Amino acid sequence: MQVKPGSTCAVFGLGGVGLSVVIGCKSAGASQIIGIDINKDKFTKARELGATECINPQDFKKPIQEVLVEMTGHGVDYSFEVIGHVETMAAALASCHMGSGTCVMVGVPPLGSQLSFDPMLLFTGRTWKGSFIGGWKTKDSIPKLVSGYMEKKFNPDVLITHTLPFDKINEGFELLRSGKSIRSILLY
Repeated sequence: MQVKPGSTCAVFGLGGVGLSVVIGCKSAGASQIIGIDINKDKFTKARELGATECINPQDFKKPIQEVLVEMTGHGVDYSFEVIGHVETMAAALASCHMGSGTCVMVGVPPLGSQLSFDPMLLFTGRTWKGSFIGGWKTKDSIPKLVSGYMEKKFNPDVLITHTLPFDKINEGFELLRSGKSIRSILLY
């Protein structure tokens, strides 16, 4: 699946993977990229990387999917759930344009999770897809990623927020868990 130029996108979760989705949407030419997270500290970096708007679902009295439909006038063309919560997955699907929206599940829910949603969301023309490792095939994709990086088509370094000595590995995990870090580099 390829985001089309001029399309609208919603990214649920603005951690390292979600920010990578924002970068991808911008690179594909999306005209509106809405970042969604409950941690407002992530909004500045999301905007730097291409999000046109950032919202916190806790700031609204109505469900976030209704907010997104109102913001876009019809629902987004593409939504990406990058958190791994089944409730958010259903909201991401419901936020899509009724006749043509595509929802991509990137976040991995806990093993044994069950998802409940209104089947009419699919009968009305939405598409729901899963993605494992972005759909990339390692043998073919690693050379493309390296070439893209060397040609400066993208810069994953913008996701590195901390550099720590190896003996501070637990601090690195805590920074990530608390939402204060996107990605940390450990030096050995």
